[in-house]
Amino acid sequence: TPVKEQIICSVDLGINTDAVCTIMRADGTVLGRKFIDHPSEKDRMYRTLGRIRRFQREHGSAQTQGRWAYTKRLNTELGKKIAGAIVRYAEENHADVIVFEYLEMQGKISGKKKQKLHLWRKRDIQKCCEHQAHRKGMRVSRICAWNTSRLAYDGSGAVTRDWENHSLCTFQTGKRYNCDLSASYNIGARYFIRELLKPLPATERSLLEAKVLPVKRRTSCVYADLRKLHSEMELLKAA
Repeated sequence: TPVKEQIICSVDLGINTDAVCTIMRADGTVLGRKFIDHPSEKDRMYRTLGRIRRFQREHGSAQTQGRWAYTKRLNTELGKKIAGAIVRYAEENHADVIVFEYLEMQGKISGKKKQKLHLWRKRDIQKCCEHQAHRKGMRVSRICAWNTSRLAYDGSGAVTRDWENHSLCTFQTGKRYNCDLSASYNIGARYFIRELLKPLPATERSLLEAKVLPVKRRTSCVYADLRKLHSEMELLKAA
């Protein structure tokens, strides 16, 4: 499907919500949004982590292999459920591409076991989604993850996260918004900015980059820049 006619499903794999999906067109029109969450499954897994921690405190870490294997199986199962829900939602909305953040998984993951499981789940979800999407005739694309959550989708700059509720943030304009939803808008916008600019001749591309400065650096692109870029391309076409 040509880029300008594509419908995409941009996915932000969050910590607070399992996944936030946004259905988007090339001009920035948002056709649908969905929050995917499995709180009972996560609760079961975190309870087993608590049991492992208490067991290790009393008996050491030598006999925890069985408990760890059970926790990892719960984590894998949760990843499959999330991946199935993402692909189902994309298919319902006739999406051509599912867009994820590129996960930089090199090196050893340090930190809490909860954080480790979360990163493993993110990787498994992307792999599982890729297999299922290809089976249904959809493509999977990845974009640079830098600043997708940190920058507000309306182009007002960096956001301030809430201390009490990490899923909410405050924009510099004072607007309160869901952090993961703002990130999913930015993920979809970055995919379209890349795909719209790539095939253009160098002169035309530099002309558009001069008018919409943030699109020069992909790591600073947000949803508002896609709207600006689309209107500038329409003006250029009309001229």
